Amino acid sequence: LYKLLLHPNGVREPHWHANADELGYCLKGQALINLYHTGDTRECFLVEEGEVFLIPSGALHHIENVGNTDAEFVLTFSHEETEDFGISGTLGMFSDAVLGNTWGVKATVFASLSRSSANIFAALRKEPADIPAGVRYKTPYRYSLGSSQPILRNEGGSARMARQNVWPIAERQAVYLLELTGQGMREPHWHPETAELGYVAKGCGRMSILNPLGKVETYVMQEGDLYFIPPAYPHHIENLQQDPLQVLVFFNRGMPSDVGFTGSIRSYSNEVLSTVMGCDPLFFDSLEKYPSDLFIVHKLNPVDP
Repeated sequence: LYKLLLHPNGVREPHWHANADELGYCLKGQALINLYHTGDTRECFLVEEGEVFLIPSGALHHIENVGNTDAEFVLTFSHEETEDFGISGTLGMFSDAVLGNTWGVKATVFASLSRSSANIFAALRKEPADIPAGVRYKTPYRYSLGSSQPILRNEGGSARMARQNVWPIAERQAVYLLELTGQGMREPHWHPETAELGYVAKGCGRMSILNPLGKVETYVMQEGDLYFIPPAYPHHIENLQQDPLQVLVFFNRGMPSDVGFTGSIRSYSNEVLSTVMGCDPLFFDSLEKYPSDLFIVHKLNPVDP
């Protein structure tokens, strides 16, 4: 996961990722993205706060701040060791003669151009960009996550999802926008065959996670923090304050799977559960049976110290 900040007129140079799709979320500001892909596919679109975008592996693209304030993005990739190529380093590797032959001009045309095989990564425009018409038209590469209809909303919070069933281009990644109220908690759960990478966008929360050796780790998460959950490791998230907790939850699958306590545990009989837990079978009569996971629950009890 990358945190990208572009100052006004800042430009992330045209580049591509050799081994990964890129999924980005705009935390604030607005930026212009220009994309060129296989088959002469061209897209130019604006991304604003609360929107996500996806760039296929190998597609040439740039990100340019066209607003009056800093623009910030959280960028995730479908490979843990992302390989980048920039247009500056790629042009820089070829000789004047090769470049001249490419455009049908004399090699001397490129003699005055300062070049290197190292990428510059980002640069600052001298003049503000001219924003083309049509940059707010619908494009398959952008999805308005923040303004989308929540798939779940209750007194504990809400969940919005950009995944393949609503965003077909997202074949290898997905992102959830999880918002928990002051009394909200993401129930204990796990994701079969799916890793989870989270970024705390707002607020303060707590997470507990169990590893296969029985070790429990509990830690507080604050704005700007990251966390990682390996596939199928049980964990939970709860808000520790009255202000909302907002977490961007990224997955390495287009359709993440999910198993929660509320739907799964009580699918077994009282006798099976009591045998495992060493208690009276009647104990489980006090726990509601749900046909499916609640996903977000409302906390009735004080926060653990």
